[in-house]
Amino acid sequence: MAGHETHYTLPLPQFDKPVRLLIVVAPYYKDIADNLVAGARAVAAQAGAVADLVEVPGALEVPTAIAMAARMADYDGFVALGCVIRGETTHYDTVCNDSSRAIALMGLEGVCIGNGILTVENRPQAEVRADPAGQNKGGGAAAAALHLVALSRKWAGRTKGIGFRPAAESMRIAGDAKGPTRA
Repeated sequence: MAGHETHYTLPLPQFDKPVRLLIVVAPYYKDIADNLVAGARAVAAQAGAVADLVEVPGALEVPTAIAMAARMADYDGFVALGCVIRGETTHYDTVCNDSSRAIALMGLEGVCIGNGILTVENRPQAEVRADPAGQNKGGGAAAAALHLVALSRKWAGRTKGIGFRPAAESMRIAGDAKGPTRA
C-alpha cells in the first residue's frame, strides 16, 4: 500500500526573483479543499512565493481557470487543487481523466502546474491525502509548481538545444533549397 511507503522529496528550489503562484481550487468537498489549500499556501510561503487563490465550481473547471489565467494574468505557476471521490456512476472517470488530461496538456505547452486534484475511492483516503500533517498533497502540488517555475527560469532565454536547429544544419537545409543562404 502506497500510504506506508517512504518517498524522497526534492528540496524546495531557491529563487532570486519573487514567484507568483495562483492556487485554483474546487471546494466541492470544502473541508478537504481547505486542507489542500493550507498545505499549498504553507509550501509556497516556505519558498518565499506569493500565492493568490481562486475558487471554481468543480474539478473540470480547474484547468479552464488555469488556462485563462496563463493567457490573461501574470503568474509564474499554478496549483490545481480539488477532490473527486468515486461515486456510483462513470462520471468519476470522466472528471478524473478530463481534468488530468487538460492539466497535462497545458504542462506540455510550458505552463508550470502542480496537480493536486485528488482522485480517491472514499472520503477517508481523501482526508489523509489532504491533511497538511498527513500526506500533504496540496503542499506537494505547490512544490511541483515551484520546481517547474525554477526549471522554466533556468531555461528561459536559451536558444540552443531547445527546439532550434544548430546553425550548421540550418545553413545546410537553406542551401539545399535556394543555394547557400543563412537561415
